[in-house]
Amino acid sequence: MAPKTKLLDNLWDDAAAAGLDEPGLLLYRSNLLGADKRITNYGGGNTSAKVMETDPLTGEKIEVLWVKGSGGDVGTMKRDGFATLYLDKLTALKDLYKDIEDEDRMVGLLPHATFNLNPRAASIDTPLHGFLPYRHVDHMHPDAIIAIAASKNSRALTQEIFGEEIGWLPWRRPGFQLGLDLEAFARANPRAKGVVLESHGLFTWADTAKDAYELTLRIINKAIAWFAERTAGQPAFGGMVTTSLPPAERRAIAARLMPEIRGRIGKAERKLGHFDDQEAVLDFVNSAALRPLAALGTSCPDHFLRTKIRPLVLDFDPRAPDIDAVVARLDEALDAYRADYTRYYETCRRPDSPKMRDPNPVIFLVPGVGMLSFARDKATARIAGEFYVNAINVMRGASAVSEYQGLPEQEAFDIEYWLLEEAKLQRMPKPRSLAGRVAFITGGAGGIGRATAERLAGEGASIVLADIDAAGLNATVDEFAGRFSRDAVRGVKLDVTREEEVIAAFRSACIEFGGVDILVSNAGIASSAPVEETDLAMWNRNIDILATGYFLVSREAFRLFRRQGLGGNVVFVSSKNGLASSPNAAAYCTAKAAEIHLARCLALEGAEVGIRVNTVNPDAVLRGSKIWSGEWREQRAASSNLAADELEEHYRKRSLLKLNVFPEDIAEAIYFLASDASAKSTGNIINVDAGNATSFTR
Repeated sequence: MAPKTKLLDNLWDDAAAAGLDEPGLLLYRSNLLGADKRITNYGGGNTSAKVMETDPLTGEKIEVLWVKGSGGDVGTMKRDGFATLYLDKLTALKDLYKDIEDEDRMVGLLPHATFNLNPRAASIDTPLHGFLPYRHVDHMHPDAIIAIAASKNSRALTQEIFGEEIGWLPWRRPGFQLGLDLEAFARANPRAKGVVLESHGLFTWADTAKDAYELTLRIINKAIAWFAERTAGQPAFGGMVTTSLPPAERRAIAARLMPEIRGRIGKAERKLGHFDDQEAVLDFVNSAALRPLAALGTSCPDHFLRTKIRPLVLDFDPRAPDIDAVVARLDEALDAYRADYTRYYETCRRPDSPKMRDPNPVIFLVPGVGMLSFARDKATARIAGEFYVNAINVMRGASAVSEYQGLPEQEAFDIEYWLLEEAKLQRMPKPRSLAGRVAFITGGAGGIGRATAERLAGEGASIVLADIDAAGLNATVDEFAGRFSRDAVRGVKLDVTREEEVIAAFRSACIEFGGVDILVSNAGIASSAPVEETDLAMWNRNIDILATGYFLVSREAFRLFRRQGLGGNVVFVSSKNGLASSPNAAAYCTAKAAEIHLARCLALEGAEVGIRVNTVNPDAVLRGSKIWSGEWREQRAASSNLAADELEEHYRKRSLLKLNVFPEDIAEAIYFLASDASAKSTGNIINVDAGNATSFTR
């Protein structure tokens, strides 16, 4: 059980529930239950209701099972997240079932019971809900209940805590047979209101949606209260053998370690990371029982499908912190983990088992620091960490009142490499072109920066937006979080001329995502004045931002790219004025020319380790630009004897193609250079200026 002993609150609101139909009440109940990770983990558990519906074929009233569909999450699902099945057709499948070897075939027959052509696929847990002779059924994965279910004497503990109200069934893989077992238990024990499934979770049932919700909460709270009383004053995990480092030191170590790990496990498929140093994690990684409990593996199938059966514990002593020594031993530690995972696969494999998947760890535990988790995208890495926190809470409770036991390796393997699970993986959409990549974009809140972030995020990249404008940055991050998910975007306030801020910004990117793959150096400024009217402050400001700033972010990116060992990609946003001189803009043009030459120098230095550096040269991108919304617009208009509102049309007519250039045009060129489509290009320049003979590269 988690360190927190606060009971679950009853959040049912009769006013909110009034007027809802039965499916609506089921959805309302599901969302309430899934909102608290102590009740069930993300994507775990399921809910159902047996509802009277009108058969669209016969017009008769029939009973339909509404049950959470495959792959959904009860906390965030909508009404279309439920599968619907004719209950009589589902029940009739019992006549076709032969024995435990028939499980996979029965899953293939579930679609034949679909009601009203519902496209939502039914999950393997559907028979568990359909066969129970009750209208409303909840199946949750509460930490407090799984702590009982994963204890060596879980049956006796269930009896001690709940008496005859909640029964107990031994471990069985979810599926058709478990549905029959549940039905048999319920019919043989009509006074029971639920059952604990060994190493798995909790089933409860009732006659109304509200009664089902309140019963589920009451049973979980009873377990929470029992643990609180039973373990009061007892040290967690056999007591602490080390102490946590201060928060800032923990984050600094995570920022140092995560790119090193990411580089070593992400060569075949890029991985993104997540760092967690909450209290429950620190209690576990600092404890005497860390290594023996971690070695036992997780118990609940939902846990290890996300986290692998066991984590990798890194050798680190926070009393004498030597992070360089940890990095030096990473290859050895990872080789040992991969060898053990290969042993697990070869020992447990069946003749028809799928090929071995990625043998690298998902969860890394660091004493005194916390937990690092890695997966193919940020959301999956974060959720894997959440699942392992659930596992920690389970181990904490079980080891405090009994002896914790993980699933036997063969049982774990048969779920991890279940052919139905493999089929689900094979149905997943092909990754987008920048999946697993992290793009760091300076000037991220401006027109070109925003357009670039949108283009790269649309191709699956995670985005770090860096900008000196805090208000604009926050608004942009909020907008992108709504469009691409909060997991896909982070913001960092950054003045690119300040070395310490640049270093801190890249450190933050490492903590948030595990590293960086793409740098888009786009921070900008512009000024216009005849040379005799250009004061030193104007000159220095252009050089500081457009030359020194580009150097500072590039240097930090190069340092990180070399540590990761995955190559890297730098795209400079320069200007047509970096190639073609312009009157009354000496400071700006000179700084932009410096950018172009810096990019060429970096291309020479980075090539040997797979770091590509290229440049995009825009011209006259007025729309959405912070630069063109200020005095620069007025100055450039004045230099051409034009009104400010005539400038865009002037630039269009001046171009060879007679076209305006927009931020998304620049973003398209940046995407090309940042993607594998340009994998054989470095040191190059792409002009996006609608054609200007004076800026042709020579």
